[in-house]
Amino acid sequence: MGFTLIELLVVIAIIALLMGILMPALQRARKQAKGVICQSNLRQVGLGANFYSEEYDQFIPRGLAGGTGKAWFQLFMPFLAQKPLNNDYRTVDIYRCSTYPDKEQTVCYVVNGWDFKNRNDMTGSEILKPTKLGDCTNRAATIYLADNEDGPWRHIVKKATDEGNNRCDVWTPGHLPSSDSQDVTTGRRIARARHRKGSNCLFLDWHVDWLAAEDITIDLWRFQK
Repeated sequence: MGFTLIELLVVIAIIALLMGILMPALQRARKQAKGVICQSNLRQVGLGANFYSEEYDQFIPRGLAGGTGKAWFQLFMPFLAQKPLNNDYRTVDIYRCSTYPDKEQTVCYVVNGWDFKNRNDMTGSEILKPTKLGDCTNRAATIYLADNEDGPWRHIVKKATDEGNNRCDVWTPGHLPSSDSQDVTTGRRIARARHRKGSNCLFLDWHVDWLAAEDITIDLWRFQK
């Protein structure tokens, strides 16, 4: 016994309705899975940072400016399982966030390079020298790495020598997710909506957590609380 045209249309309508219900759920699940992968990468970087600190008397790298020295992502390489090929960081998946829009980007995180004169300092400045972990009074409440913002003012770093390798740090209020600035030096560097409406962050006790953009404030970057 065959189906009538009306029965076929009803079946098609039901399938279309189910697809309309399921697709958003599948898309949310896919985004959540990518967020979990990003957090896993940050945890691995945290392990590398911890091994680095053990090797260098509990010091950790901070910011980098003017092309001086090496960036944090270079310094951690000896302590990670993955290695760059011919100085090309596109072979290092640990530094990648699968949600970053430009798949050529190899450094999808920015480091805490922010120094403050005192607890009332609301501006701060860039610090280039390594800092001892013991100088941080509350490691569980201090961000070390966060999702790198994407945009035309943000450099795509494929190799350690690429332009912009010295702009993978955070050291001014303009770098926060709440900033609307797109200046290449002082504009937003922490992703405002990489994962949901916020960013994944690695803290100095090496735990990883998601934070809403509005909750990523200056105080979370202070070593002295």
